[in-house]
Amino acid sequence: MSVEKDKKQMSVLVVDDFQTVREMMKGCLRQLGYQDITLACDGAEAIEQIKGKQFDLILCDWHMPKVLGIDVLRAVRKSPTGKGIPFILATSESEQGCVLQAVDAGVSNYIIKPFTVDTLKAKIESAFKKAKAMASMPS
Repeated sequence: MSVEKDKKQMSVLVVDDFQTVREMMKGCLRQLGYQDITLACDGAEAIEQIKGKQFDLILCDWHMPKVLGIDVLRAVRKSPTGKGIPFILATSESEQGCVLQAVDAGVSNYIIKPFTVDTLKAKIESAFKKAKAMASMPS
């Protein structure tokens, strides 16, 4: 999957426990041309969604009830097709420890909330490049 693929055909999963944030992320993604957007209200729902559908991009909050975003990331990376999926963790945390933990778990990129459409676009482009490189690495 590359960022050059028609964005209208890409399947995006947005995960956040706040509905207003999910809708804001969805609005930003629509402004960038993405149309197939699935919303999940927590990490547990996200993991169920991932079991039933192949996503081209995942944008996930870090701090949520039930299952944390970092644990959703770990579940995605353990799945047979999850290694190359661009995964962006969205958080209000800018602490180095959190960032290092996410990198160790295989995050493609992270974004600090709140963010602009332009920042999201740059993070997505970078995440696709990193995910492509990760997918080509031997297991």
